[in-house]
Amino acid sequence: MRKILFVASECVPFIKTGGLADVVGTLPKSFDKGKFDVRVVLPNYLCIPEKYRKEMIDVTYFSMDVSWRQQYVGIKQLELDGITFYFIDNEYYFGGSVPYGEMYYDIEKFAFFGKAALAILPVIGFSPDIVHCHDWQAALVPAYLHAVFNTNPFYRNMKTIMTIHNLRFQGVCEIPKMIDVSGLPEDIFTSDKMEAYGDANMLKGGLVYADRITTVSETYAREIQMPFYGENLDGLLRARNNVLSGIVNGIDYTEYDPSTDKKIFTTYNKKNFEKKKIENKCALQRELGLPVDSNKFMIGVVSRLTDQKGFDLIDCVMDAICDDNTQFVVLGTGEQRYEDMLRFYEWIKKDRVSASIYYSDERAHKIYAACDAFLMPSAFEPCGLSQLMALRYGTVPIVRETGGLCDTVEAYNEYEGTGTGFRFTNYNAHEMLGCINYAKEVFFTKRNEWNQIVKRAMEVDFSWQKSAHSYERLYGELIIEKDRENGKES
Repeated sequence: MRKILFVASECVPFIKTGGLADVVGTLPKSFDKGKFDVRVVLPNYLCIPEKYRKEMIDVTYFSMDVSWRQQYVGIKQLELDGITFYFIDNEYYFGGSVPYGEMYYDIEKFAFFGKAALAILPVIGFSPDIVHCHDWQAALVPAYLHAVFNTNPFYRNMKTIMTIHNLRFQGVCEIPKMIDVSGLPEDIFTSDKMEAYGDANMLKGGLVYADRITTVSETYAREIQMPFYGENLDGLLRARNNVLSGIVNGIDYTEYDPSTDKKIFTTYNKKNFEKKKIENKCALQRELGLPVDSNKFMIGVVSRLTDQKGFDLIDCVMDAICDDNTQFVVLGTGEQRYEDMLRFYEWIKKDRVSASIYYSDERAHKIYAACDAFLMPSAFEPCGLSQLMALRYGTVPIVRETGGLCDTVEAYNEYEGTGTGFRFTNYNAHEMLGCINYAKEVFFTKRNEWNQIVKRAMEVDFSWQKSAHSYERLYGELIIEKDRENGKES
């Protein structure tokens, strides 16, 4: 039995602000439990729902030195769905009403968390073969292993994986502050290690010291080695491309299943979707106050309302998107200008636009089930989960060719009769509009072809089991390497 430890700042069902939580909460359940013992370490946020906090068991507590301070480290434990979760308790750092706050404070918080995640291991009696670190909040773990815990035999030959979920967020502050809050030695804050452009960079520390680097799609792994997507770390990623790979995320096919989903109006499958998706569309139209007309082309969007998600493109051509034959349904929150833009269009085009400026999981499921197409024109998209959900529900994605969108949505080819969606290449509003109009043309004039696209979309497999097999292969490679270093035959 090989032992894997996930270290992350969020995880469903305990705490979620983005796709990272879905990965950390779902992936561990997908591994072969006969081969891998996967456990998860998280902060014990005060904002974790009370029903889970009540089930936590107090394991023990101790004091840990962080730089010149002594900090309390409590350990709580909970088993859920066959996975053991450990929660690091410290009310000073994790007692807020939200998991993240002001960046400088978060840097100190997650420096403490990274060191505590390693310090608890001898106490709980768990010696992982691989420590799998997720995003900048856990990125100091490889640095601590290299520079602080390296003299302790307990930690010898532990391998590390650093997974980038979004390269834009890195955990950057002044070097003196990082030394003060982390206790890491000064000599690792050089340009070839944790210094970047005069500052300390937590994510860079993880990328430098990890044995393997992964990100959440193959295309994004290539993109981040280029300046446009590389967020000033493209040089380092090119230098380490021999240990860099991309593994596409999955979704929970039990939760997202149109044949059993209790959150949608009418369940359906790939055999009866032609009739049942129309029933979902008409029911959602009634719920949203839109004209009930099954012949309308309904485009759905479930997203943060930001530039990254392509809302500047949508803003540019919104009038042209919302023609007489189209309904545009949006769910999400984000930048004020895009919230206001969508409210404005809902006001002047009440029969064509519905803007739900909030988040509702139930409403999201209804949009995936009811809409004909799903729009994701992202400037960059490390993986993206919404297009996977749309595919699962037979809602045809219209996406820009970037990151995981490129890896998961096969462009429709009318000559070969292949494809699961529509794609455009350049970050250009009118190119996006042309792609939308092409999708409309197929929908209105070649309905049999459209239904074949829907059927192929529902047949593709982006479940977590598929992703887990890729991670298992990666873990196997690292474990063979570890065994060789220990003089063992794997």
